[in-house]
Order: sequence, then C-alpha cells, then structure tokens
Amino acid sequence: MTKEEFLARMRQDEEYSPGWQAIDDAFEALYPGQQPAHFGTLLAKRAMLGGDEYLDGFSVYSSPKGYKHLVTYGMTVLYADEDAFGGEWNGWGYEMTIKLREKDAQSCVWAMDMLSNLARYTYKTGRFFQPDQYIKGNGHSLHLGTDSLITALLLVSDTEAEPQTSVYGKTEFIQLVGITEAELQAIAGDSGNIPRLIGRMRADGNPDLVTDMARTISYF
Repeated sequence: MTKEEFLARMRQDEEYSPGWQAIDDAFEALYPGQQPAHFGTLLAKRAMLGGDEYLDGFSVYSSPKGYKHLVTYGMTVLYADEDAFGGEWNGWGYEMTIKLREKDAQSCVWAMDMLSNLARYTYKTGRFFQPDQYIKGNGHSLHLGTDSLITALLLVSDTEAEPQTSVYGKTEFIQLVGITEAELQAIAGDSGNIPRLIGRMRADGNPDLVTDMARTISYF
C-alpha cells in the first residue's frame, strides 16, 4: 500500500485500524471463527486522556488444547496514524501474550492487571522486553492473594502466534511464562539455563509453555 492509498483509506474509513487487524489476523489463524472474550480498558484511564493505562484492552481465546490464550492491544499502534506509516517495527514491535490454565476468561483478569503494569513500565521507562529475558517478582505469587509457587516470568516468542506485518511495520508476540523462584535463580545465575528450563517444561508435557499457577514442581 502506498502512502497515498493509506491516506485515502484513512479518510474513507473512520474505523480503519491496521495495527489492531494485524493482531486479529494472527489469532484468527490459530482459532478460526472464534469470537474471543474481549476486555477493554476504561477510556477515562487511558494515557492519551491523562491516565496511566497504556493498553486499549485484551482478548482471551480458548485453545482446543485446554488453556486460555491472552493477547494485549496497545504495545503497537492500533488505529489510523499517518506518522506510523512505513516503519520497520510497529510501536514497540510486539504485543504481549500469556497462556493460562484457567477455567474461563474472567479468571484471567489478574493476568490482565499484570500485563497492564508491564505495559506501563515500558511506556514510562522506555525499556522494552525481548525473548530470553526474565522479570523478577517480589517472591510472592504472581496472582496476588493466592498461594502459588509461580513468582516470576520468563519471556519467549509466542509458541504459536506468528509475527505479522502491517503498513506500520512488524508486530511480534512475546509470551510470558510463569516460573518458580528456584527457576528464576537458576536462569539469573546462568543464562544457559534458559533453554534448559524451556526444554524441561516441554519434555514434561507442556510444549506451548502454558502457565499453571497450581504447578507444584520446579524444574531446577
């Protein structure tokens, strides 16, 4: 699409959202015809209106493999934006995902709060995330108010969602994987333990690196 065609489309279609469509396209390929549960953030709290919410929302898909697959909307440019046209990367270049062993979409709200906090961190500090990084917690369950050994996060490329390219550039999907404190210490002490941890998770029947807050074993 040329710049002129892009501008014409902007003028003709008030709902034109190429960045949003790129996310939907990636997940439509995974879950054909599925209507996800969508959770929008409060408009009044969004950063563009002076608030501290940098995401527009989240979609929650139900995988036939038995887990919920969440994706953010807002780390990339979602709507019509002339200044974003023709970039190599769209916005920060990625949206965040997480796969949860939860019974329904409503049970995933705690993870949405966590993703919002991570988005806020990136927008305010300019520090973005990449695969093979880890995020320390405070030693307590990622799901506040619950008792779980899962206290930190490992970042990987989403095991299923394929990168997309729109008129704004490339969008990748970075998956957050819940890990234990012992696993965190192992990878913090030796980055070579990251592929070992991933390999052990997959070998134990978790090829898509689903976060199970009820997990009671540690792989290190």
